[in-house]
Amino acid sequence: MRLRNPPPLAVDTLFACMTVVMAVSLGRESPTQGWPVLDARAYALVGLAHLPIALRGRWPLQVFAVVLCASFAYVSLGYWPVVCTFGSMVALYTVASVRPFRIAVGCALCLTGMWVYAGIVTVDSSMLSVVTQALLYCSVLLWFGHLAQRSAILTRHLRAEQAERARRAVAEERGRIARELHDVVAHHMSVISVQAGLARFVFETNPGKARGALGTIADTSGEALEELRRMLQVLREEDPRAAERAPMPTLERLAELVERVRSGGLPVEFTVDGEPRPLPPGVELCAYRVVQEALTNVLKHAGRAHARVLLRYGPHELTVSVLDDGEGVNPDRVRTGAGHGLIGMRERAKLYGGTISVGPRPEGGFAVELTLPTSATLARRGDDRTG
Repeated sequence: MRLRNPPPLAVDTLFACMTVVMAVSLGRESPTQGWPVLDARAYALVGLAHLPIALRGRWPLQVFAVVLCASFAYVSLGYWPVVCTFGSMVALYTVASVRPFRIAVGCALCLTGMWVYAGIVTVDSSMLSVVTQALLYCSVLLWFGHLAQRSAILTRHLRAEQAERARRAVAEERGRIARELHDVVAHHMSVISVQAGLARFVFETNPGKARGALGTIADTSGEALEELRRMLQVLREEDPRAAERAPMPTLERLAELVERVRSGGLPVEFTVDGEPRPLPPGVELCAYRVVQEALTNVLKHAGRAHARVLLRYGPHELTVSVLDDGEGVNPDRVRTGAGHGLIGMRERAKLYGGTISVGPRPEGGFAVELTLPTSATLARRGDDRTG
């Protein structure tokens, strides 16, 4: 295991220079402690025992080996052992923070052995004190280095999880935007396509009907542009509550939707069962989009058909049914759930805690049946997720 982001070389170089200054300052006190005065050879070994830690982030094991060998040579020549302790301690901590624990334990034993050796070659030293200090210091350095390594690993895992959550959030938002774009564009373009074909077919024989079809195209394209502008405004708005301020299709506009589909050449019967009442915005948008997608599929796939839209207000739920007697879509397409429209309908129903049934009718044609709970808890949960 290696450091993903080792300390900058300039920082470690400055740190190494500071340890050299500390060691030299301590070395000048050697005569007062009964040890030889530092000479050129001693200063060279002091530098070799401390300066390499500037490279500890890149080569921790190699630096530890060089520092330990320089300290061993310094002690063997009879100089005060305490002077060369800083570099070896920093090197051991670095190994413990970036290498497996067993390797760090081996390095700690080597440093302990070197300190015991220094106690042996020192006259009148207390071996019990030397061994105790060596074991204590090396154990503390080993433990803190291991904790630093675990903290670094946990930090990397946390960052990876945060990045994954951010990626999923972006993917979910892109999916939501894709569903909205599909619902807006697919429906209006289907109506425009049907009306354009009708206008071209009757342009010579029935100019009045052709003009009516062109008028429907103009109205439908205007509505599509208006909804696209609304979506773009929400996407550009930095305020997270912009979506709440932007007008969204509601169940009150279902009559307009049905009338637009009728003008596209599809006979549609629209029935409301129960007393209409205000519902959470997300629930109304979900129901509207499902009806829109279902009627769009009838226009595109059902051929010559009649459709019926039933909106039923229950005590605790809203039920929406879209039935037709046409040819229906490809059964394989329904079974596999292919197509952005069918997937979008199921995802919308799931988002608001509802259920949806999509498939052929036994007597012929196709049926889409959606049930949405209208309780405050489930509705608020769906609105919070879409907001």
